[in-house]
Amino acid sequence: MRDDRELHVVTGAFGYSGRYITERLLQAGHRVRTLTNSPDREHPFGNRVEVHPFNFDHPERLASSLEGAQVLYNTYWVRFNHADFRYSQAVDNTRALFKASRRAAVSRVVHVSITNPSEDSPLEYFRGKAVLERALQESGLSHTILRPAVLFGGEDILINNIAWALRHLPIFGVFGRGDYRLQPIHVSDFADLAVREGSERADRVIDAIGPETYSYRGLVQELARILGVRRPIVSVPAQLCYGAGWLLGKFLGDVLITRDEVEGLMQGLLATQSQPTGRTKLSSWAQEHATTLGRRYATELGRRKDRRVAYVNAK
Repeated sequence: MRDDRELHVVTGAFGYSGRYITERLLQAGHRVRTLTNSPDREHPFGNRVEVHPFNFDHPERLASSLEGAQVLYNTYWVRFNHADFRYSQAVDNTRALFKASRRAAVSRVVHVSITNPSEDSPLEYFRGKAVLERALQESGLSHTILRPAVLFGGEDILINNIAWALRHLPIFGVFGRGDYRLQPIHVSDFADLAVREGSERADRVIDAIGPETYSYRGLVQELARILGVRRPIVSVPAQLCYGAGWLLGKFLGDVLITRDEVEGLMQGLLATQSQPTGRTKLSSWAQEHATTLGRRYATELGRRKDRRVAYVNAK
């Protein structure tokens, strides 16, 4: 029997933000397909989501997997360079995805970027995101580019692991003075925004930020207060703090923090002058989940190495 529902394609529907976007699309009655490197990962959608591999190295297959799609929601990216994945590869793969979308006549692309990207940035993360924004803008595809600062809620890594460190370490070191700002947005608010933009037609670039602006030190202090833990929060030279994070990451078998993340924070790249697009306050959400937030460490590499186990809600 023919299915006349709109087809929406989500990269990484079994991951983090892609999962929340997928939930909303299914609730709206759309047909959903995912492109993924983790086709066997546990997920809550049963047989309601069609599963296709990325096929970045096979342009015809990639385009075929996008045929008939009304909207592509692209969350694909990598957080850092690793032996198994690199920024440069993610840039090339995303370019291939945009080309395949044009070939398949996808009507709309909602693409996840980052606040304050720049092709002149010395930080490969922010530079790669800027290169991809330009590639999408020059593709001729109808699009919205979403620029989130930091996502929190559910299965997030950054906020959860700050809370984990506050619970488990005797002191908490902030990079330099810690006065650089960030504007976290709840993943549900972000997913709502993404799906709304899927139904638009004008080309847009939107800073996806939450209603609260914190200094990094202020964020750590607020989380410590909410969790009810007393820890010295000390200023540490960035290089020394990064080195400590690297050692702790080795102990945990993960990458706790990256140079691009440290430099991006300290350069104020995770804050903008835009109006908030999210409504959920981090302070209220953390208070609601104070008994469980940060109880378990959320591992980035663990999620990439074991592609069968569902993302665990670490809070």
